[in-house]
Amino acid sequence: MSTAPVPHLLDDPHHDGSELYVPPGTPALGDEVPVRVRVPAGGAERAVWLRVVEDGEPRTVPARLDRADAHERWYEATVRVHNPVTGYRLLLDEPGGYRWLNQRGVHARDVTDAHDHRLSVHDAAPAWLHDAVVYQVFPDRFARSAQADVRALPGWATPMGWDDEPVATGDTGRQLAGGDLRGVQDRLDHLQRLGVDTLYLTPVFPGRSNHRYDATTFDHVDPLLGGDDALVALSAAVHARGMRIVGDLTTNHTGAGHDWFRRALADPTSEERSFYYWTAQDPGYVGWLGHRSLPKLDHGAPGLARRLTAGDDSVVARWLRGPVALDGWRIDVANMTGRYGADDRTHEVARTIRATMRAVNPDAVLVSEHFHDAGTDMGAGGWHANMNYSGFSRPVWTWLADPAGRTPTLGLDVPLPRRPGPDVVATMRDFDAAVPWAVTTHQWNLLASHDTPRTRTVVGTRELQEVAAGLLLTYPGTPVVFAGDEGGLTGTTGEHARVPMPWADVDAGGGPRWDAATFATYQRLIALRRSSRALREGGLRWAVVTDDALAFVRETADERVLVLAARAPWPGAELPAWLAPDGAENLYGGAALPRVEGTGPDRGPVLRLPGDGPGVQVWRVR
Repeated sequence: MSTAPVPHLLDDPHHDGSELYVPPGTPALGDEVPVRVRVPAGGAERAVWLRVVEDGEPRTVPARLDRADAHERWYEATVRVHNPVTGYRLLLDEPGGYRWLNQRGVHARDVTDAHDHRLSVHDAAPAWLHDAVVYQVFPDRFARSAQADVRALPGWATPMGWDDEPVATGDTGRQLAGGDLRGVQDRLDHLQRLGVDTLYLTPVFPGRSNHRYDATTFDHVDPLLGGDDALVALSAAVHARGMRIVGDLTTNHTGAGHDWFRRALADPTSEERSFYYWTAQDPGYVGWLGHRSLPKLDHGAPGLARRLTAGDDSVVARWLRGPVALDGWRIDVANMTGRYGADDRTHEVARTIRATMRAVNPDAVLVSEHFHDAGTDMGAGGWHANMNYSGFSRPVWTWLADPAGRTPTLGLDVPLPRRPGPDVVATMRDFDAAVPWAVTTHQWNLLASHDTPRTRTVVGTRELQEVAAGLLLTYPGTPVVFAGDEGGLTGTTGEHARVPMPWADVDAGGGPRWDAATFATYQRLIALRRSSRALREGGLRWAVVTDDALAFVRETADERVLVLAARAPWPGAELPAWLAPDGAENLYGGAALPRVEGTGPDRGPVLRLPGDGPGVQVWRVR
């Protein structure tokens, strides 16, 4: 391995949607919004132009030099918000040609509009999401209350001991461990000790499976979980602690046992008949991905909107009101909701849900589940944010994947590859650039969920899980922790990863199935995020991208934070000393950021990034 320091990227022109470049808040149609771009002092630009697209037609306006110092120049131009989503990018006129600056970076070639910066008049996610750290609970596997022991199991269920290992394949949905909502309430101290403040529950409606995505009704909570009273009590306990609670709703399909579907089968003249898609092929109706247990909903039916998504009496509204008072919904299979053949009502459904939520609780959040490219769905005024598998989970997994592991790639029948840093960052930038910044800064970033292998299984070691968690808690977006990841739980598939929480080991402060050191790591990183506005709300500038190390800067008007994540030892890097004219304070990882003589031709002072690894280092640079 070469010991020469690697080059940095901080001399690239930069613009993003954070407060240093765009005024905070959601603009209205007709607003004129000043946007700013920073260009390094060594840049050769003769002029900077703003290219904006209005009514589908591009036009350019000059940017004016706003201020300059020895290190950089700042230009400003005005974007008129003429369309609900107004795209723009910057043009740098330079000797020998021009370069474009869009969300993807700087390009010495022509580029498409797909990655332009965007201003949107659609209301952004509620402000509390900036500060939130979300904790995902799969109720059957989190905790059992005393009441759970006296409930009779339904005929579809196979009892599973709390210390049993879940099956990884086959009829996984039948294993019932018996966790319930009173059990979750009994363990809220654990969530607060970790530092999370938002509880996200996978479905609580009755079903014929342990996951309950096959609801038999939306009218009440599964008695196996304690019924409606248990959810009311849990929500009250969560809110009493100053926390929030988000529910999970399936709008793409119901279970075959749902009361709507049973009426539809029994009476072809019923209103419920119009709620579903019907075919001449067996079984006579469309099932989600061919599953006959999950009949697909037809959102072209006016009665379905009234019952499920629109208005005061809808399912969406009912559970946001008291006494439950959920703080938002995560929508299952959001990418397929409203889409079938020639029908494409996804954006309409999303906007309807958001309008209903806004009328009941303007501060509620609406999050979609979308496993691949959600870009075209995220700027339409529907979903506030997406579960960011493509823009965060997958690239981080491929960077940190255990080379000796055989973890499957999510959605593909191939093993998870181990990729170099430049490929990983290129993927993250691609997906970030497909959505407005107001979405990027609220995306639900996650390292694992009930649908994926566990983080520890993917990366293989405690040290690399710390690197993964470091990225989760410092990258733009809302961090989501799957219950048990904070203790190093393992699992090879989504079903196998739904392991019951090992409370005996947790209560003992550690044990064979609970890594207390990993729990302490998550605690420290969550506390770090809470201590820094730049980590919660700041922009993102990539500083170093190498095979084995990634570094980026998060900035607000009052704070600048530098993050370094390394998966292995690497040569280190030299950053310009102007980044920290008054020194640097280590916030995590313990390493100093010394100011030394550089190795470049001018031998001027630089900041030396250490080449240690694996590990995470974070500094507040003054």
